Amino acid sequence: MKPRPLGRTGLSVSPVGLGAGRIGGPGVSDADVDRLVGIALDAGVTLIDTARSYGDSEERLGRALGGRRDRFVLSTKVGYGVPGLPDWTGPCVSAGVDAALERLATTWIDVVHLHSCPVEVLERGDVVESLARAVEVGKVRVAAYSGEGDALAWAVRSGAFGAVQCSVSVVDQGVLEGPVAAASVRGIGVLGKRSLGNAPWRFANRPAEPDVAEAWDRFCALALPSPPGGWAEFFARFAAHAPGVSAVLVGTAGPGHLAKVVDAVRQGPLADEELAAVRAAFARVGRHWGGRV
Repeated sequence: MKPRPLGRTGLSVSPVGLGAGRIGGPGVSDADVDRLVGIALDAGVTLIDTARSYGDSEERLGRALGGRRDRFVLSTKVGYGVPGLPDWTGPCVSAGVDAALERLATTWIDVVHLHSCPVEVLERGDVVESLARAVEVGKVRVAAYSGEGDALAWAVRSGAFGAVQCSVSVVDQGVLEGPVAAASVRGIGVLGKRSLGNAPWRFANRPAEPDVAEAWDRFCALALPSPPGGWAEFFARFAAHAPGVSAVLVGTAGPGHLAKVVDAVRQGPLADEELAAVRAAFARVGRHWGGRV
């Protein structure tokens, strides 16, 4: 895959990135993660996104990256979960960056997001300033924001961030004409999470898990015709080639799953008529849908 610029940050990223939330649980071993990282690199995936809240993900990545660290753009998220410090304060962000550096066994982190930080906290200023100081001293290359809604819009307008992360998929199109378009104009990189939209096509009936159920409701409401290459390919190509999107993140611990998404994205954008049908369906039934955190 041909790398893309991450806005005007000076970083380049693969169009598909590995979302590392699935590698933090007890069912995944260090050997599994080491293999996944190696296969990702062989497939041209040079972007990895993790977070403090993803279990042991950061620690496992720190052990797996080893001598391969400088071949990846590494992204994580902070703002909470530091013992002895209140969440969403300047000291918590500063200490969170230091703790992430230690867990990831690295001397710098390419992209650090404030993770679903409420807009009123962003407006207060101290957490934004703490992250900016981490950039100034070289611990972080790019200050970023991950979230949806009013906070995402504020982050894009603020000028404080070089990148943002938000949900972008067939069932999460609302950001494309708003924050993503605005970010593109401002030279802000965009990482699209939930690019497969929780794969709602897997279920014949409404699933019990709330976020998956919401995706299923939206998928059914769009009432799109089944694509020849299957829904996973369709969703991946839609998100990865959406205007303004630098890269999409695929949350998986399975090398085969990651490889299939890479193969889909390599096929290029959807055909014009397919894309027009998706956008028209959203305009008809989905304009009120908010971004899914």
